[in-house]
Amino acid sequence: MHILFQLLEQETEAAVRAVLGHFTFVFIHPDMDGNGRMGRFLMNTILASGGYPWTVIPVEKRAEYMQALEQASSHQDISPFSKFIAYLINEAMEEKAVAIFPESK
Repeated sequence: MHILFQLLEQETEAAVRAVLGHFTFVFIHPDMDGNGRMGRFLMNTILASGGYPWTVIPVEKRAEYMQALEQASSHQDISPFSKFIAYLINEAMEEKAVAIFPESK
């Protein structure tokens, strides 16, 4: 785990750190239970540190999330997972903008 945090310290962009941290933590799977929850919490704390809004993975997108994680693990291709998380971050940013500036709907 120490190496994971060293790796994350080297990346300057919070969104990239968040995706890498989330995926790597879940891939390492250090605990018997709760790795997904901790991975998502880690992702959100890293996003928040970079000024990004809290990003939720909706229940209706859970299958897509799991498929992207599986592809990243089994095919050694993190691109679909990165794109999926980027899409959710973008949605969260748009929702935050509407909440702050309701007239911009």
